[in-house]
Amino acid sequence: MDTNRDTLPIIALVPGDSTGIGPEQTARILSDDRLADVARLVVVGDARVLEMGMAHAGVKLDVERVTSPARASFKNGKVPLVDLGNTDPKLFPLGKANAESGRLTGETLSRAIDFAKAGEVDAITFAPLNKRAMFDGGWKFPDEHKMFASLLGHKTYFSEMNVLDGQWMSRVTGHQSLREALDGINPESITDAIELADRMMKKAGMGKPRIAVAALNPHAGEGGLFGRDEIEMIRPTVEAAAKRGIACSGPFPADTVYIRAFAGEFDSVVAMYHDQGQIATKLRGFNRGVTVTAGLDTVFTTPSHGTAFDIVGQGVAKTGALESAVRLAAQLANVKTREVSYAHH
Repeated sequence: MDTNRDTLPIIALVPGDSTGIGPEQTARILSDDRLADVARLVVVGDARVLEMGMAHAGVKLDVERVTSPARASFKNGKVPLVDLGNTDPKLFPLGKANAESGRLTGETLSRAIDFAKAGEVDAITFAPLNKRAMFDGGWKFPDEHKMFASLLGHKTYFSEMNVLDGQWMSRVTGHQSLREALDGINPESITDAIELADRMMKKAGMGKPRIAVAALNPHAGEGGLFGRDEIEMIRPTVEAAAKRGIACSGPFPADTVYIRAFAGEFDSVVAMYHDQGQIATKLRGFNRGVTVTAGLDTVFTTPSHGTAFDIVGQGVAKTGALESAVRLAAQLANVKTREVSYAHH
């Protein structure tokens, strides 16, 4: 594989919050080159956090410190690390949310974003973080995706999507109260969600992704018996998107549409609000899933699971979702680099 190693996307791998399982997961997936065929990985973080991760995972890495990803050679079998020197993990007890650790997690991510803006990395994959710790540490966003959008100066629509077993789970409204979400469901937002799902799946290599749109009301409103949203708003919006060439259909009752999707009938379900999609996805196998920040200029992926405070430091944290996150980032970044090179010809 080494012949085309130079063309593989460069991904910034951020170890996540040092109080969680991220550092040991990061060390483990770097210890045996298991992702060397999909991406060139450069760690952006603190050398002491990576050292701690090695100790927890029981692995030893040959680390090469570089001042920026552009300086990494990727030739000598060493793990390139941009050592930010900002996080001493000894200061933060394992397995407990900590505001200062959250502040540093955000700072580390923002440095990785700077490298992406400068064109030095093609994507960012980050190990689990703690939203509450980041908020308490001064990153006043309801989730990291809104923080990324803010740091990138992104003004238009974007969304978090969950990918599990080839299924892309999207949603019209996100991290907000259900009362607010209902006000946020309209023809524009539904159209945005359908178009973004279609675009992301095409980037990931699907020719014509089949998208099911969930209904808002129970039983899709039972023909208008309880709620006319499906008749007056959702169905006409879905039909209009289908006329423009997107393979979308619905609205389907939300309590059965995921069963059909996981049986292979659809590639994606667009939920109307957060829990509609998340309950189905998490029951299916949350620990294996990947979360993608879709619609931003920079590709971001992360495992869908959290910091797993209950098992930190025991060396038992599974790495499957983090590996899937790197693979998906590489896939999406490949498309991005192709788009850029076409633009230059």
